[in-house]
Amino acid sequence: MRISDASSALYLCAPVNALVEGLYDLPVRMSAVKEHGDFGLGTFSHLDGEMILIEGQTFRVDDIGAVTLVEEDVLTPFACVTHYRPLSFDTIAQPMDYTEFGQFIERLLPSPNIFYAMRIDGYFSYVRTRSVPRQENYRPLAEVAKEQPTFEFQNLEGSLVGFYTPSFLSSLSVPGLHLHFLSSDRTRGGHLLECRPVRATAGVQLISRLELSLPIAFDYLTLDFKRDTEADLGKAEK
Repeated sequence: MRISDASSALYLCAPVNALVEGLYDLPVRMSAVKEHGDFGLGTFSHLDGEMILIEGQTFRVDDIGAVTLVEEDVLTPFACVTHYRPLSFDTIAQPMDYTEFGQFIERLLPSPNIFYAMRIDGYFSYVRTRSVPRQENYRPLAEVAKEQPTFEFQNLEGSLVGFYTPSFLSSLSVPGLHLHFLSSDRTRGGHLLECRPVRATAGVQLISRLELSLPIAFDYLTLDFKRDTEADLGKAEK
């Protein structure tokens, strides 16, 4: 396995700590985000749904679990994308519970100190996801997450899309494994909380470069980032 692909980079349209502090309305269009990648995840203006960017198409999973295709002019306060070019493929050939799945993913990552993009396609006996209701600015993400609707699916095919981020970059992106799910028929999905794969193929891309945009918006420019948001992010993402 090659250690990195020099042509690839992870792109963030804003640091995740702005989202944690409640900045849900930043002037970033999906058309601009997609200049940096065809694969990724995030959310939309006013925290209005979970984002899955796969094969160049952007999908939204809203707070009732409905999936829609998103236009290029929709705004996002946080998106994490790359041009997905997997360097290795590994197979899940027998059923796994969520703990075993996590251990399987860990074995695919040579080091915890770089980024990885990963896509897991297959058949799942169980998937549990979440989305959140539309919000106004300034309500902290940890408070919003207390009200998140969750969705449970059984016996379906789909894809997990996401990234691994080193723990020392937790102010920029969600540390550790961050995955969103989209069913193969594009009707179900959300932020992954739990899954039980039966058979699947996992593609992994190693990424050693980061591109970060800092929004030119009054709310962002005047925000005090001195507070440690890592604990709040952990509560919101689990």
